[in-house]
Amino acid sequence: MNKKALSREIEELKKKKKILIVAHNYQRPEVQDIADILGDSLELARIAAGVPEERILLCGVKFMAESVKIISPRKTVLTPEPEAGCPMADMITGEDVRRLRKEYPDYLFMAYVNTSAEVKAEVDLCCTSSNALALVKKLKGEKIFFLPDKNLGSWIKDQTQTEMELWPGFCYVHNRIQMEDLEKGRQEHPEAVAMIHPESPLQVLKAADAVLSTGQMITYARTSPAREFLVGTEEGMVYRLQSLFPEKLFYPMGRPFICDNMKKITLEKVHKALTDEETIIQIDESVIQKAAQSLNRMLEMS
Repeated sequence: MNKKALSREIEELKKKKKILIVAHNYQRPEVQDIADILGDSLELARIAAGVPEERILLCGVKFMAESVKIISPRKTVLTPEPEAGCPMADMITGEDVRRLRKEYPDYLFMAYVNTSAEVKAEVDLCCTSSNALALVKKLKGEKIFFLPDKNLGSWIKDQTQTEMELWPGFCYVHNRIQMEDLEKGRQEHPEAVAMIHPESPLQVLKAADAVLSTGQMITYARTSPAREFLVGTEEGMVYRLQSLFPEKLFYPMGRPFICDNMKKITLEKVHKALTDEETIIQIDESVIQKAAQSLNRMLEMS
């Protein structure tokens, strides 16, 4: 079945079964096109909690589907691909956090949402790439152990001068963005404004024009007088921005950066998940309750 016919069948299935499809900004273009809602990971979880649909199909990596389940525990959350994991989220475990808390008893433990439900259940507070700076500024005087992303943590530490310990995890996609990529992009597109995701190395973040989450990139592109942009994040965001703002131009920062796990989700897998309704996200109730505390604290502080 070709993509157009498959997309038509998906549209019919989701309406018939009343299943809402939400997709992350890094998804394949054809998956973005059949989604009811597009956004970043926490944005999708918050929106999913407020819609009337009781069944949600999350097109993204596993921790994102888990976040939807944690915030909406009574809803059924489906995934098109159970094996679409996040290598950065896998770089730390709940056991690691329990051990670290003994070594750093005076520290507040803060986890990026790009972590497993098990890890969220062991920390004091979660954050996103868009609210991390603001949250840390509100935690004046606190010593913070930030995990798992050393790059986002380094950016927060640099911008706030907070006393922080950093877990050495990273996003393999954003960690590949180097100064030569930014320089190459600026040489090829000298009029373009360089915006970059804070999961990238600190040197590149400090040299870019704007450090932004994917959601913030959309707002920035909408309000900026600039007509051209270098996009320092996963290539799916270039398609998302170009779709939203066809009158402007968006380029990868020097070269395309691809998340293989995000790209594991295809139209065929979306169709199968809608048809079978078997790939359901399951989280132990006790883990949901504990993980919800760190997520809810973030939402209350935001």
